[in-house]
Amino acid sequence: MKNIYVLLGSLLLITACSSDLDQAPPNIASAESLTNFTEVLNAAYFYQHASVTPMAVMGDFRADNALMDEEPYPAFDRYNSDLFDGTLNEQFFRPLYSALYKSILSSNNVITNSENENDVAQAKFLRALSYFKLVQMFGDVTVNLSAEPSTTDTSILVRQPANEVYNDVIVPDLQDAIAVLDNSGLASGRASLIAAQGLLGKVYVHMGNFNLAEPSLADVVSGAPGAGISLQSDFANIFGGENDLNSEIIFSTQISGSVPDEYGFSEFWEWSFGLDTKSLDPLDPSLIAAFDASEAGGDTDLRRAITIDEMTSASPKFQQAGGAEQDFIEMRLADVILLYAEALNENSNTPAAIIELNKIRNRAGLPNTTATTQAAVRTAIANERRLELAFEGHRWFDLVRTGTATTVLGFSDTNYYLAPIPISEVTSSFGIITQNPGY
Repeated sequence: MKNIYVLLGSLLLITACSSDLDQAPPNIASAESLTNFTEVLNAAYFYQHASVTPMAVMGDFRADNALMDEEPYPAFDRYNSDLFDGTLNEQFFRPLYSALYKSILSSNNVITNSENENDVAQAKFLRALSYFKLVQMFGDVTVNLSAEPSTTDTSILVRQPANEVYNDVIVPDLQDAIAVLDNSGLASGRASLIAAQGLLGKVYVHMGNFNLAEPSLADVVSGAPGAGISLQSDFANIFGGENDLNSEIIFSTQISGSVPDEYGFSEFWEWSFGLDTKSLDPLDPSLIAAFDASEAGGDTDLRRAITIDEMTSASPKFQQAGGAEQDFIEMRLADVILLYAEALNENSNTPAAIIELNKIRNRAGLPNTTATTQAAVRTAIANERRLELAFEGHRWFDLVRTGTATTVLGFSDTNYYLAPIPISEVTSSFGIITQNPGY
């Protein structure tokens, strides 16, 4: 059973009209008339659904892990204005953008009006997660922290600098969530203390602030046993519906086939498995070569068979039978351990970084790394993240945050680090919401 959903009618308590930011739905009860905000919080969780597929597609198909076959979708592998194509814009970026602002609006209602401290903390986690995804994808974004934003004040639509969104919204929300949450939500897929700590550490890494990232990530690594979080001994046991909420999962977006979303026609597991005509042979030869390199010394990388299938040129990582019932993993312990290793290394504690890196290598059946210098360990961690997290939506965003996307993927214009703002948002705001450069 998926625990975060209620009847569809309750999910419609908070939604959006023609603009996702500046209109309060006229047929929805006002916040003042509500006394129980549980359903509104559930809606904030629900709206994360529509972010899963576009973030996963962008994370791997925009990078060097997966390929598109059918036009105009190979635009993901062309680093120019082609990604502005109307079909791509409305099919991928519009539902993502819309759903995340709906989650934010639902979270705002809980934060502003609920008297339940734990519900407010969960809402702050979800608001931070939503803005983090928006900033990763689009850079500067509009910020709305009101439960019922004005229908006449258009200033709310002006995009705010990404660094201000990090410092003024995402980080404070996660700090507030950490001050209240415990780990009781882990068993039901809710926001938890360790998830908020992990997300804060990841946010700091994406901000390039490794001094602040290190203690947050250290809290997760040291606190994992007490929270019941541990690396699965068998890599295969992390994935698939039967393994939802296993011991390695820190936070996932819960998926249920009985609750449709905007991507019901083609979900993330279908893309990776090659079930969509847009990409029938998604496996990028570059990823095959990366696994070959990891086994160059005669070793066997136990992740290989779970991650890639060279016969079908696809990834079996997420099961297809009953696919609609498997959660999307937003954060797991291996991800955090590798981020922690990165923070340690960037903070000149390379020996400690190597210890953390080897935890992941050894679980994969590989020997300890031979890297010893800071530069070599930096490369080793990046390579390990690619193999460990392939088809989980991380690779593109790792390349962008480290400034290596242009070198690795062979393009020069960093404008294309960001996706285009949905065309409908720019036009419906009469240009107050501006487009990203290059589109």
